[in-house]
Amino acid sequence: MIHLAEGWRDYVLIDAGGGEKLEKWGPVTVIRPDPQAFWPRSANVDWGKADMHYHRSKSGGGSWEILNNKLKLESSGDSNIKTPEAWQIGYKGLKFHIKPTGFKHMGLFPEQAVNWQWLGEKLQNSSAAKVLNLFAYTGGATLACLQAGASVTHIDAAKSMNKWAKENIILSGLSGAKVMEDDALKFVLREERRGNRYDGIIMDPPVYGRGPGGEMWKLEEKLYELVEACVRVLNPSPKFMLINAYTAGFSPAAYGNILKIATAKLNCNGHISVGEIGLLSQTGITLPCGMYARWETNYSLRET
Repeated sequence: MIHLAEGWRDYVLIDAGGGEKLEKWGPVTVIRPDPQAFWPRSANVDWGKADMHYHRSKSGGGSWEILNNKLKLESSGDSNIKTPEAWQIGYKGLKFHIKPTGFKHMGLFPEQAVNWQWLGEKLQNSSAAKVLNLFAYTGGATLACLQAGASVTHIDAAKSMNKWAKENIILSGLSGAKVMEDDALKFVLREERRGNRYDGIIMDPPVYGRGPGGEMWKLEEKLYELVEACVRVLNPSPKFMLINAYTAGFSPAAYGNILKIATAKLNCNGHISVGEIGLLSQTGITLPCGMYARWETNYSLRET
């Protein structure tokens, strides 16, 4: 079952097909690659009105083609490629800076609204809850937890992403987050030694990556070790663990098995659920965007 992100006003998936997706981010319409969209484009949608188009390079990476000369441009990072200046979009009281990056991303994954809503439900009436967000990117989940009243320790290995997350927190008028640059596994192991514990843990691990000190991350080799360590830093009466994933090579059930084995050592009853998340286009096409595995206490059928 695919859970669809709902409630967006500033983001629209217009159409998807031909290996790409046509999206509207506030006032800007973009075309970006998407390997899941290998069906034909909708015949009645005009893709020619996009403001920007990201083209992949055969040698890796890619670049943006600016199609609307009315966009106010600025230099993109260290490259000579110019992209529009950052702009803002909102979602149910949260605000985000949007900025096209050199690796096709926009600084936000709108399908994650599925998980943001779930996190808000898990943290409802839990103003003292402490949440750990690993591989936290620009802070979408961090903002959702702060909005629900929790305090958040936000960990990402990229300095630029942490800076972006801090900007989103300020933009949303929120507080209560510690944003730190660190290697996820090393940080959790230190937290265990320090005796720090959390009510909920979120992670969005990449397939491959490096920590700020050059630490090598390979998902199939390191994920269980990380999840097992995370279980050890949960409070005696925890609320949840959430693994979000984009890896096409693994199924949701595989992530669920990791949670099942690791959380079996806890002295509390918990429920595990797995599934996919996605976006519904204006043309009625569902675009798969990722998967999740959740472990939660105080589970009820109403929440499925």
